[in-house]
Amino acid sequence: MRIQPLNPENLSPEIRYVHDEIANLVANSQGQVRMLDDQGALLGPFPAMLHHPQFGVPALSFLRTLDMHATLAKTVREVAILTVGSAFGARFELYAHEIMAAAFGLSAGVVASLAAGSSPTGLNDQEKIAYDIARCLVKGHVVPDSAYRHAVRLLGQDGVAELFFLVGGYSLIAMILNGFDMPAPDQYI
Repeated sequence: MRIQPLNPENLSPEIRYVHDEIANLVANSQGQVRMLDDQGALLGPFPAMLHHPQFGVPALSFLRTLDMHATLAKTVREVAILTVGSAFGARFELYAHEIMAAAFGLSAGVVASLAAGSSPTGLNDQEKIAYDIARCLVKGHVVPDSAYRHAVRLLGQDGVAELFFLVGGYSLIAMILNGFDMPAPDQYI
């Protein structure tokens, strides 16, 4: 870990406000995931965002927009996020989204396959196209026309756009996590 979580008691009022907003949001949306240390400092990508708010706050705004305007099924989103996390080997992203994917109903086998970077069996059509597109994008490829057209039939034009931005947003998170070498919490097994 190249930076440490920031104790909220030591933050400036502006950054403390951001910290508290994030803590409240993740407690409501990802309560199953350990996002705070014993001192109440945020874990995962959030220390980097708070250490460097000139970059982190705009990134958080973008990621929050992805959540506020989400239309894709939660399982479809988790398939894409785990595909990204696996492609980049982002430990905290995998930790958090393995938990969330299971909470939203993806089977243990599907979660394990996605986290391991394998093509899972047992996905519905929307989850399968999300996997195919996310995998294509994280490999740096252009989405083939046939896959794009199929995705539009399954997810709609706005759903496909949401998927592209979701993959991009979680690729950003993965890069922040990996650049700062942010681990999953020690309690995770």
